[in-house]
Amino acid sequence: MDDKACWIALHLVPGVGRITFKKLVDYFGHPREVLRATLGQLTRVSGIGPKIAQEIVRFQTATEVEHELRAVERYGCHVVTQADAGYPALLKAIDDPPPVLYVKGGLGDPTVPTVAVVGSRRPATYGKVVAEQLARELSERGITVVSGLARGIDSTAHLGALKGGGETIAVLGCGLAHMYPLENRALAERISRQGAVVSEFPMATKPERLNFPLRNRIISGLSLGTVVVEAGERSGALITAQWALEQGREVLAVPGNVTAPTSRGTNRLIKMGAKLVESVEDILEELPHYALGPKQATAPRQQALGFQADSTPDEARILALLDPVEERHIDWIIERSHLPTGSVSSLLLQLELEGRVTQLPGKVFLKALR
Repeated sequence: MDDKACWIALHLVPGVGRITFKKLVDYFGHPREVLRATLGQLTRVSGIGPKIAQEIVRFQTATEVEHELRAVERYGCHVVTQADAGYPALLKAIDDPPPVLYVKGGLGDPTVPTVAVVGSRRPATYGKVVAEQLARELSERGITVVSGLARGIDSTAHLGALKGGGETIAVLGCGLAHMYPLENRALAERISRQGAVVSEFPMATKPERLNFPLRNRIISGLSLGTVVVEAGERSGALITAQWALEQGREVLAVPGNVTAPTSRGTNRLIKMGAKLVESVEDILEELPHYALGPKQATAPRQQALGFQADSTPDEARILALLDPVEERHIDWIIERSHLPTGSVSSLLLQLELEGRVTQLPGKVFLKALR
C-alpha cells in the first residue's frame, strides 16, 4: 500500500477512533509502521488491548481499503490526510483533528480566511434572511463560509456564499456516499463545484445521531470564528459554538426575538460574552490578522485579501525562538516566549498559515525555509 492507503487503512480499522489513531501514530511514527507491527508490539502501546491489536493485524491483508478507494473514485472524491500539504492548517491546529478527510471538490487556498455560519434547522424568516445576507457579504469579501449542509440556517448560509461568488465548505455527519439531507443533494453538488463537501467518516457511513457533534468540531475547527444566527436552547449550533470556544476560536451570535424559542440559545451566547453581530463588519472586526480588501461584487476571490507582510513584535519573538533544523515543542516555545499559552497557539497558527512556520506531529515546530 502507498502512504495514503496506509492512512485510510488505519482509519478503517474497527475500534480505531481519532484518539487511538493519534496514539498509535505517535508511538510508531507512521500508519505504515502501525500496520506492519506484530500483535505483541501493538499491545505494548498504552490503551491498546488485544481486540484492537488483532483488528490491526487483520488489516495487513484486508481488502476493505481497495473497496474504499474504489468508492472514493466512483463518487468523484479524493482523500486528504494529515501528512498532506493540502490538509487545512486551521483544522490541524485543534487538539483532535481528523486523521483523514474525504473531500468532494477543492479545499481552496489555505491562506483564505474561513468563517462558520450555523443555526437552527427550523429558523424564522428573520434568521434565514440574516444568514443569507451575512454569508453573501462574507463571500463577496473573499471569505470562505463553512457550515453543515443541514436544513435551515446551514443550507441558507451555503446558498448565500454561492450567491456572493466565493467558496463554501459543507461538513457532513455521514460518508460522502450518503449526501444528507436528501433534499440538499443538488446544493451539495453546487458546493462541490464552488468549494468542497467534506467528511471525516468513511464513504459508506450513514447519518447517525452520534456523528453530528463530531462533525460540528470540524466546522468550528476549519474556521477562524463561528457565527450562530438562530439557535434554540438545545440546538446543535450551540455544540459548534462550544467546540469553537474549546479550540480558541471566536464565537459570535446574532441577537433574536426574545419571545422566540429559536433565539434563546443565541441570546444566551451573547449574555455569556459572544460577540454581538448586527452586520458583516462586526465579523470582520474579529479577523484582525487579515488585510481584507473592499467589497468587490464582480471578482471577490481574486481581489479579496492577502496576509499582512510585516511581523508584529510577538510574531518576531516567536520566530526568533524557532530554528529551521532543530525542532521546538510548543511547551518550550511558551516557556521561553513569556507569552500566554493561547497567544502562542494563535501566533503559531498564523505563522503556519503564512508559510513561515512548519508544524510537525506532536505540536513540534520548525522555522520554514523561505
